[in-house]
Amino acid sequence: MLTSPRPPAFFLHSQYSLPSASVPHSAAISSPKSSLLLNSGLPSRIGLRAPLLHVQCRCVNSSPNVEFESGAFHVLFQELGLNEKDTESLVTRDPGLRLKSIRSLRARVASLKSVGISGPELCHLVAKCPSVLAADEIDPFILFVRDNLDGKVDPAQLKRLFMSTEPRFLVGFDEKVNLLIDGGIPREKIVHVLNNVNLTKALCFKPFEEIERLVHFLSRYGGVEVIVRHPPILNFDMDGQLIPRVEFLLELSGGDEDATGAVLRKLPTFLKYRVEHVESHVELLRSFAGLDDQEIFRIILVFPNIVSASRERKLRPRISFLKECGLDSTEIFKFLTKAPLFLGLSFEGNIAYKLGFLVKIGHKYRTKEFAVAIGAVTRTSCENMQKVIELFLSYGFSCEDVLLMSKKHPQILQYNPDSLEEKVEYLVGEMGRDLEELLDFPAFLGYKLDSRIKHRYEVKKKIIGEGMSINKLLSVSSERFGKKKLKELVHEAKKL
Repeated sequence: MLTSPRPPAFFLHSQYSLPSASVPHSAAISSPKSSLLLNSGLPSRIGLRAPLLHVQCRCVNSSPNVEFESGAFHVLFQELGLNEKDTESLVTRDPGLRLKSIRSLRARVASLKSVGISGPELCHLVAKCPSVLAADEIDPFILFVRDNLDGKVDPAQLKRLFMSTEPRFLVGFDEKVNLLIDGGIPREKIVHVLNNVNLTKALCFKPFEEIERLVHFLSRYGGVEVIVRHPPILNFDMDGQLIPRVEFLLELSGGDEDATGAVLRKLPTFLKYRVEHVESHVELLRSFAGLDDQEIFRIILVFPNIVSASRERKLRPRISFLKECGLDSTEIFKFLTKAPLFLGLSFEGNIAYKLGFLVKIGHKYRTKEFAVAIGAVTRTSCENMQKVIELFLSYGFSCEDVLLMSKKHPQILQYNPDSLEEKVEYLVGEMGRDLEELLDFPAFLGYKLDSRIKHRYEVKKKIIGEGMSINKLLSVSSERFGKKKLKELVHEAKKL
């Protein structure tokens, strides 16, 4: 007789307590052989053995391979990292496991491994969610992920899905994904989208028609680009979240769908903020800064991240500062559209240092010029600003000179110091000019060295020689410069 590892007690009990599906219940209880033995006149010792023989017959008739199957079952779960107690708990929670052959269970384990769920993660998944081995809906889902999505969906994402979603909700997953692709999401981006949403909320629980409606609604405001850049939009409830948030922004824009779409494409995460949150920011800009809805939307258009700035820690103090500098509502609007980062930067880690540098070179605090200066340096780092000031001082300029140049050309303090040094060296070394000319025309340092300064200087030098005004040389448009160049060439030719 073949032997196999002794099956766990719970498994043998459950198997032996069930009559064979292939043998009628009455036959299992009273077969011809057992009746003959029980009713014959043989010595009683034979009759006493009959029940034992009867039990053995039940085992043989009900499942010839039960000891092998149950042992293999136990071995399989041992391989996954589960002990006998864990296995008993699994079978109790999901009796359907008893109906699966070892071959099918091993095939399911192999499928899960093929999409990256293995080792301790697989053990944990099976322990928490035994239906992942028994449910028929799992195989089609895994085949789609493995074959159609190249198995690139994050295994952790798949594990979360299996643990939080009943298998019946996996049906139709492939159709919903294909709907997103047909709606315009590039195939090479679809895995990125799936890896960054709550698959249960975004796809499994959401009807096909609802996803179709969402894609159609967003098509007016940037569509798939918005989804690709911020996939969690697919998690949103259409009527309770997405539509009210978009419509609030649309109303603020005066009904301009293109402008509303521009905001969402620039910052898709804008949609994660509740209407009440955005409304409170808008109301502050209305009441405290004196701006109208059109002006507020213009600021949002250039700086959508305004919704992430704290109203009391950033917005109110910054607007109060601009008021102290003498700016009215119209000037505040112009300032915020040119230097919107002023609303988002840290005061202690950024603005405070820049204010100190500006005061050090001679700016007067709480003046309109001071506000313009701080607006000009919002796009540069404190370190860069310090290097620029130190560069000018190293060339012999005083703080008063730096102040004068920054008033005439506020952007000068945000330029790259290495680039500035190259231009100063070219001005003095190649063009033979004095540094003092920068006091009259600091905008010289804002032009590109190769394509503007060198090019125009070389052209003019050949025609009229040295001594040309650097202001006139650089400030005229390319079209006018080309026409003047042609006229001067014709004039020189006539002289010959």
